[in-house]
Amino acid sequence: MDVKKGMIVKAIAGRDKGKFFAVKDVDSSYAYIVNGKSRKHCTPKRKSLKHLRITNTVIDMEDITDKKLRRMLNEYSQNNTR
Repeated sequence: MDVKKGMIVKAIAGRDKGKFFAVKDVDSSYAYIVNGKSRKHCTPKRKSLKHLRITNTVIDMEDITDKKLRRMLNEYSQNNTR
């Protein structure tokens, strides 16, 4: 499955392991991820695609604030914790 802008992903490696993020942008083998708290919308984290687990959920990243993003990811993590 290809990673696209707006997808919710789960970090499976690194200090962010186990946390959910939204994909802000995608490069050839990297995704730029944000969560609105430790990784703000203006300073995304560059993470290798092999360190991410892709979900089927896509959110609209247009006109989204850090606060809205935090709320969406919090609700998603409470409903989909594995």
